[in-house]
Amino acid sequence: MTKKRIAIDMDDVMAAAGKKILDIYNRLIGTDFQEYHFIDKGYYDVLAEENYHVVREEIFKPNFFRTLEVMPDAVEVIKKLHDRFEIFIVSAAVEFPNSLKEKVEWLEEHFPFISWKNIVLCGDKSIISADYLIDDHEKNLSTFKGKALLFDAIHNQKLEGYQRFKTWKEIEAFFDNEQ
Repeated sequence: MTKKRIAIDMDDVMAAAGKKILDIYNRLIGTDFQEYHFIDKGYYDVLAEENYHVVREEIFKPNFFRTLEVMPDAVEVIKKLHDRFEIFIVSAAVEFPNSLKEKVEWLEEHFPFISWKNIVLCGDKSIISADYLIDDHEKNLSTFKGKALLFDAIHNQKLEGYQRFKTWKEIEAFFDNEQ
């Protein structure tokens, strides 16, 4: 019997990129925004869009992606899913050239059970063929042909039309009922 395939995004799904971006924004701009400030708001309802270029420059610097925190429960839940499903890690990493090597190293450190053959670093996720996609961006979910699962992030609070998951434990419970 063929296992169903789950494609999983990295940033703001497996790795806490938004948390680090918010920390950088607060440090460079001199603010003290917390994740709760984004509840039911758009990203730029809270952050001044004209300041975001400063943060964006930091994302292009070496070690930004290599030093991201792992999302709570991600390792444990993905390992369990890996036993039942074919897991592919899918990241639109090409936008940030430094991230290619850093993301592979990060995965090797935190998710050593995922083979290099199951890592897809691309520019456009519409090429991905899987039964499920767990992602935080509508641009990736809207073109996906399987079941699109939205992972909650500070930048997608106003996004509707997808089944939303706030934690990896919620993802685990969802897949406990999937065959």
